[in-house]
Amino acid sequence: MRGLQIITLAMTAVLTAACSQSDNTLESSTTGNPVVVDKPLSTGAPAVARINKAGGTKIAVLVNETPITTNDIKRRAAFVKLRRMKGNSRSIAKKELIEEAMKMKEAKRIRTVVSDKEVDAAYIRFAKSNKMPVNVLTKILNQRGVTQRGFKQYIRAQMSWQRAVGARLRATGGRTTGQAKPNYQTWLPDKNSQGKQEKEYTIQQVVFIVPAAKRSAILSSRTAQAKRFRTRMNGCSNTKQLATSLTDVTVRDLGRIREHKLPPRWAKDIKTTAAGKVTRVQQTEKGAEMLAVCNERSVQSTAPVGNDDLFSGNVQKQASALDKSYLEELRKVAVIKER
Repeated sequence: MRGLQIITLAMTAVLTAACSQSDNTLESSTTGNPVVVDKPLSTGAPAVARINKAGGTKIAVLVNETPITTNDIKRRAAFVKLRRMKGNSRSIAKKELIEEAMKMKEAKRIRTVVSDKEVDAAYIRFAKSNKMPVNVLTKILNQRGVTQRGFKQYIRAQMSWQRAVGARLRATGGRTTGQAKPNYQTWLPDKNSQGKQEKEYTIQQVVFIVPAAKRSAILSSRTAQAKRFRTRMNGCSNTKQLATSLTDVTVRDLGRIREHKLPPRWAKDIKTTAAGKVTRVQQTEKGAEMLAVCNERSVQSTAPVGNDDLFSGNVQKQASALDKSYLEELRKVAVIKER
């Protein structure tokens, strides 16, 4: 299914800890019976005073008095499976929901919680960036047990936490210690990226294969062969035909790749190669390699952008390290009770 491919490719994301509703909202349980929920917080992590256990769900974890129900975990686990994450889906889901509840409480405390309007706009942009109508995205999420409401709650949590980290980073003057890999999801268009454009390239890969055992002996000659082959290429139109008469030459259609996701080794060459042309030949671990730029076009950017380009360059590393230490700080004072 195209929708499944899009979601698994674009997301490394999950559901939120709970689904906010109005006073005495009826939430569907695993059995279809209603679960009565008291008025929630506006953060998307509801303060549930009572849950009807006879309705087929019950409180599994309390995080700073915010409940995570068995239905919450079930929905999150469904999304863990959708992302094809390795490990026990229920355990992963519970861990993520606990962390999310801590983050949402902090976001509410420092007033970085995003509005419903911003969440709705992000949801629409996400659907558009994946070239699908909003109702199709909603249908996919519902079919997979994720639900539109759950996905929007996750968007709220991610955007609110991003703002919290940004506020802390600015308060420290951009100075942090330690190193950590960036963990911000590239699938979620930040509100400040709306309207920005980036290039999308359709790429074809050509490799003159050189076995490791023969590399020193034949790499130079294979590179020369690749360069001669390059002069005969007409963009991507005749590559496969030309390669059929050659030995140990592979041609692969890599599909469309957004500018911010280009492999660092090839990014400059691709950006400076016109559509219908071929990059220079590079000697790689595979052998002698080149990329044909079949097509390029401008699309709406989905690259993660924070306030004042918060998550770019060296600042991104600082924010990532701060994210980790900030969460650990919250964990030390959190009251977590498993039922």
